[in-house]
Amino acid sequence: MDDVVANTRSDTARLDLQEHLVDLEARGLLTRIDHPVNKDTELHPLVRLQFIGGIPAEERRAFLFTNVVDSAGRKYDMPVVVGSIAASAEIYSLGMRAKVEDIGQRWIDAIAHPIPPIKTNAARCQEVVITGDDLRKPDGGLKLLPVPVSTPGFDSAPYLSATFCVTKDPDSGIQNGGTYRAALKATDRLVVRMVARAGGAGGYLHWEKYNKRRQPMPIAIVVGAAPVVLFTGAQKLDVDCDELGVAGGLAGRPVPVVRCKTVDLDVPADAEIVIEGLIDPEKLEPEAPFGESNGYVALEAYNMPMQVTAITHRKHAVFASIISQVTPSESSLVKKVAYEPLYLSHLRDALAIRGVRRVVMHEPLTNLRPVIFVQFAAGTPRSEVWRGMNGAASFNAIAGKIIIAVSDDIDPDNLDAVMWAIAYRCNPIEDVHIPPYHGGVQGAQYGNRGLGSKLLIDATIKGSMPPLALPKKEFMERAQALWVELGLPPVTLRQPWHGYELGDWIERWDIWADRAVSGQWEETGRETLARQRSGLKPETPARKVAD
Repeated sequence: MDDVVANTRSDTARLDLQEHLVDLEARGLLTRIDHPVNKDTELHPLVRLQFIGGIPAEERRAFLFTNVVDSAGRKYDMPVVVGSIAASAEIYSLGMRAKVEDIGQRWIDAIAHPIPPIKTNAARCQEVVITGDDLRKPDGGLKLLPVPVSTPGFDSAPYLSATFCVTKDPDSGIQNGGTYRAALKATDRLVVRMVARAGGAGGYLHWEKYNKRRQPMPIAIVVGAAPVVLFTGAQKLDVDCDELGVAGGLAGRPVPVVRCKTVDLDVPADAEIVIEGLIDPEKLEPEAPFGESNGYVALEAYNMPMQVTAITHRKHAVFASIISQVTPSESSLVKKVAYEPLYLSHLRDALAIRGVRRVVMHEPLTNLRPVIFVQFAAGTPRSEVWRGMNGAASFNAIAGKIIIAVSDDIDPDNLDAVMWAIAYRCNPIEDVHIPPYHGGVQGAQYGNRGLGSKLLIDATIKGSMPPLALPKKEFMERAQALWVELGLPPVTLRQPWHGYELGDWIERWDIWADRAVSGQWEETGRETLARQRSGLKPETPARKVAD
């Protein structure tokens, strides 16, 4: 990677992963590890620590391992990179060359105005071609690639994870690209898992057609594509939408593609590695266990065997892998950064819902899709709140098992604040609905619980409430300055960190509060003494008693 020269405009998205890595390193977003690291036992656990070790999300880095070994004592010439696509929002935004707040609109524009890929004969991904007997050598074929074990102790094999799997509709000829896992089975055989349910993965829908024809399905697994290409593989685009065209829309220019050596498919010409092959149209093979992005280990199931017909790669290729499994992870953030603004646009623009402010998908452990928060402005009519929750619940069949609406003083990223809103702003008999007959979330295929349902909770403010019982903002800001002056340990504040009014407050109480902080509280005592009354019960609200 040291000889990579970034020769494209610096303000446009890279169409070459190695140029993207140069950008990451220049910005301090990539950590090189030259120490020997075992791909089977150490590599993924090491990177995993930055997601579970309390490191702030904005400080996560991509890791480039330059000295990769395996448990059999083999040393690989090919480095491995993990986290280069979406270890942090900054890494994702650099891959797209867009500010985080602009990513949602960039997706909307790219989907509406794709730029078709352009054919080329200059294919870096085919500088080295491995076919025939070289695929079947005991240490050849797939064993030449430093494929990590993602979940050591549970995974049944090394897995391709950061994939862009290309298949083609045999009727329309339109290609589809998706991110699917693939287990190594032999030097020339993989087993690929594609989501197999109603409205499932595009590749699976193609396989159904080949299955009816009893014809092998061509497939090309791209490993190490440009970020904009991999972003599209994680999106849920229309089946008849060519992801490479959307990738071109994201980049603002066409993605150069080349025809594969042994199958009739087009792949990004500047990719690192391409594994070509044919998927059996009828036979299936046991695959997994494998640590899934829903946070559980997917158990052994029958999936699609792929006979490898060629492996092509660049002369100095970098093998790309992705951190998935228990969230937060790279695979959850790559969805979160795009899905949230798309949901907001759907509610605000397509459904014209009044008062909607934010859509936040809960990431830790839940993998985004099951739990969604919708934030509304104060005073939003309850009819709009319910329209918004139903709109979020129906936007994606496998997302939004639990929808929680909160007011705009609640930070949806602070689960403690959300629970506070549910505890004090929600009357379950009125504010909780359970609509039946919705699609199950990811992982539902491992259980048998019938048709899915949704849980909608309205935890917004229903009327005026007393202020939040924390010191006002100016006093907390003074406290912060004093804290720093005293050299006390750094603190990270989460909303709410100061008190604020919620409608139920009068001017008299402001006067009393000002007196309290200025030492004039006795004047208030004289006023309340003059208002003493007989014949009342304790805790009678003062506003119910005429002065």
